[in-house]
Amino acid sequence: MAGSLNKVLLIGRLGADPEIKQMVNGKSVARLSLATSQSWKDKNTGEKKEKTEWHRIVVFNE
Repeated sequence: MAGSLNKVLLIGRLGADPEIKQMVNGKSVARLSLATSQSWKDKNTGEKKEKTEWHRIVVFNE
């Protein structure tokens, strides 16, 4: 898939400060955890529900 581009937009909260490390080739890599949540009202009970998902993200530049 040479020349392809993928784009994702995640809006959430960081679980901790990003961890940035230097790779052997001198480039940097960042690792972070991001929580995204969605909320809704249960149709049967009227109760507010919420679901949180955690995303482990690795960022690097080639």
